[in-house]
Amino acid sequence: MSQHPPHATAEQLSALAADLTAHGVDLVRVLWSDLHGVARGKELAAAELPRFAGHGVAFCQAAMVTDLGGNPLRGPESDGSGWPDADARIDPGTLFRPGWLPGTAFLLAEVTDPAAGGTPLRFDPRSLLRRQIDRALALGLHPVVAPELEFYLLREDPAAAHGWRAYLDRDTSGYVVGTLYDPDDMLPLLIRECRALGLGVHGGIQEFSGGQFEINHSHGPALDAADRAFLFKYAVKELAARHRMRATFMGKPFADRAGSGSHTHLSLTDASGTNLFASDDDGTGDGLTPLTRSFVAGLLDHAPALMAVLNPNVNAYKRLAAEGSLAPTHATWGYDNRLAYARIPPERGPGARVEVRIGDAASNPYLALAALLAAGLDGVERDLAPPPPISGDRGDAGPGLPASLGAALEALERDKVLADALGERFTEVYCALKRQELARFERAVTDWEFHEYSWML
Repeated sequence: MSQHPPHATAEQLSALAADLTAHGVDLVRVLWSDLHGVARGKELAAAELPRFAGHGVAFCQAAMVTDLGGNPLRGPESDGSGWPDADARIDPGTLFRPGWLPGTAFLLAEVTDPAAGGTPLRFDPRSLLRRQIDRALALGLHPVVAPELEFYLLREDPAAAHGWRAYLDRDTSGYVVGTLYDPDDMLPLLIRECRALGLGVHGGIQEFSGGQFEINHSHGPALDAADRAFLFKYAVKELAARHRMRATFMGKPFADRAGSGSHTHLSLTDASGTNLFASDDDGTGDGLTPLTRSFVAGLLDHAPALMAVLNPNVNAYKRLAAEGSLAPTHATWGYDNRLAYARIPPERGPGARVEVRIGDAASNPYLALAALLAAGLDGVERDLAPPPPISGDRGDAGPGLPASLGAALEALERDKVLADALGERFTEVYCALKRQELARFERAVTDWEFHEYSWML
């Protein structure tokens, strides 16, 4: 792992604090990602920023190994070492100013381990992504990424299951916009606020089911794209809450409605920005370079293990199991084919890219991108060749993918190349944390079980 996480000096933070104060900003929200992709953070007085130069903002390290039910994983990061600190080291190049919070700015941070000399925490998501970017740069390759993220807006309703219902009752079949389908004009609000925040969003639509939206992001360098996706999810949830709604990136919040995915568009350029996936052939080929094919081959070779990161919870596999979901269930690739795991969109030249369509909307942007780059770069380093592309409705032509979280975790542990690329301790902690979540689910009695069995049995 790179030994050089962001290091904000006292001079940098003093200058930043003075500038913020001059512009009426007195509070700074320092944010970092946990393993789930949840934004953790601290609210600081802007004038106090210089105090956090170098070491960063201290917090209990167990927060990084806690499941979504609030249960810490037992181990050296928690009770095994007396509940030690980690440090969120501020990256001074990540300043964002939310228009909906006058007087407040956001700064992103990367988590380091003070007990290990301030080097990156071995399972810090942002650090894991930086390591894969460094690996690509060593090969002369610059990863470029554009995320697509789907989510639902929900309204509070005491009569609905769990107290929430979809923002719009009727399905729309997608690609509709306007007040008829968005009564409170939430989509324009979200696009405007996220653009003002500097997140590079460029458009959005009402998706297939009522209350479901997709907002698209501009392409950019991998770390910047992941930062923007991480902060986008946080901003959407914050803005929804301010309008007495809930935004959820849960993959399958309703059994009878479409699931929410996260599609990732990837390409590689040289240092000058030339797209290395684009071939200058004479028109007799497919307009793609051998580098594209080897990268795709790496994605397919590691597809079973990638499932553990791209579909990181129990609910994600219910999205994949839904009939007609267009979510791939086999390791395939194809030209402009939405049934493929890795789709090659029709654009060529500067727009040549691979779209990975398997991701759940709840996946952690940093971990998802780190894992995808690790897999694709392995294909490049080994000069792998992909199988023939699928055509038509042959989405099941390739090897099947894990259909449950447990099977996906086993696939990650078996894939030593991908597990080693992400790090031994990351793999241990991540799989243990997810198995703790899985065990809690298996002990839970669901609404379906009660409805199905309680009356006649």
